[in-house]
Amino acid sequence: MNAETDVLGEPYLAETIDFPDDDEGPVVATLVSRLAGRPTTRAVLHVHGFADYFFQTGYAEWWNERGYDFYALDLRKYGRSIRPHQTPNYVGDLREYFPDLDAAWTRITERDGHTHVVASAHSTGGLVLPLWADERAAGLGELAGMVLNSPWLDLQGSTLLRTVGTTVIKQLGRRAPRREIPRKVDGLYARSLHRDHDGEWEFDLSWKPLKSWPVFAGWLAAIRHGHARLQRGLDVACPVLVLSSDRSTLPAAMNDDVHSHDIVLDVEHIRRWSTAIGRHVTYVAVPGARHDVVLSLPRPRATAYDQIGRWLTAYVD
Repeated sequence: MNAETDVLGEPYLAETIDFPDDDEGPVVATLVSRLAGRPTTRAVLHVHGFADYFFQTGYAEWWNERGYDFYALDLRKYGRSIRPHQTPNYVGDLREYFPDLDAAWTRITERDGHTHVVASAHSTGGLVLPLWADERAAGLGELAGMVLNSPWLDLQGSTLLRTVGTTVIKQLGRRAPRREIPRKVDGLYARSLHRDHDGEWEFDLSWKPLKSWPVFAGWLAAIRHGHARLQRGLDVACPVLVLSSDRSTLPAAMNDDVHSHDIVLDVEHIRRWSTAIGRHVTYVAVPGARHDVVLSLPRPRATAYDQIGRWLTAYVD
């Protein structure tokens, strides 16, 4: 394995995976790994969300303690995989991420010999991962389960925005895919997480900026196409656990709600569309959780881990 010590330090390793050039030039993804304390054929593959990358070390350690090798994939143009010539986080079709996932999967199963793999994803990754698993079903015999942490399964906002607005977005995405979509980002979510502001976590603000990354018409159109595909119904055969907060809100300033609600997505959408993912879906609302449930305050964080553990024992391990 051509891997070096990761930016997180030992025992984390990072492997750069090269892909054919796209319209901006060279493309890479990055596979981060942290092995369990003893040899195992069990592994986890985790995928981050938008304006994000893997830094959730507590999540990796929790899986290691259960006897799983942990892998996390920084997709092309995210985090460790951003290159100076690229538009951060941009693709025009969610299927552009599928080669990244294919390459990671091949390394975990064929090269590293894991025969029992749990796929995991957060937010936008929670949309991409089921779409990939549905399309690649015949080649994923090692897929034992899937954990989705606040997956982005529908566009937040009014019915008018999700219908008429989506039509406009798709038209604009075809005509001017790199046109930036105006939006107001207050930075409250990232501030609630980062230890230099109102949180307890350390992450690179050049990879996960306080005020996110720009959103472009082509990327948002790709997201809406992905939403439509999922909402028509997927056929993910393995057991799926979907976690979210129990409440959403849109706060105007930093307050207790920022730390105890999903202030990014609408949890009612997550609950509604989770059943469209596959044959065996368990949905759990975690009281007081943040958008990233494993970065919640200590009590809801412990609840989230307890729910994952119970689900694993009941359906996967």
